[in-house]
Amino acid sequence: MNNRTNYSEDVLLMAKYAKALAHPVRIYILKKLSKMNSCCYSGDLVDELPIKRSTLSQHLKELKYVGLIQGEIEPPFIKYCLNTYEWEKLKNIFSELLND
Repeated sequence: MNNRTNYSEDVLLMAKYAKALAHPVRIYILKKLSKMNSCCYSGDLVDELPIKRSTLSQHLKELKYVGLIQGEIEPPFIKYCLNTYEWEKLKNIFSELLND
């Protein structure tokens, strides 16, 4: 199948999520946020991860692009939270795949 339109919406969504999950830093961020009852400031993540702030920013941008996280600016900080609606969609769609 060469044409994307031949794939179901679920398959395309799963591929989009899989691409976003394709880096250990992004998985770390999602795991951390999923265990928190509140949001996390990007500066806190920089202190925990062995990467530069600009690299972290790129990873956060990718997760935000697919909708798995959302950011809120509180000058001079940016805090990030899971987008619980998208997080549930991700869990459900991969659960379906793994249970088939």
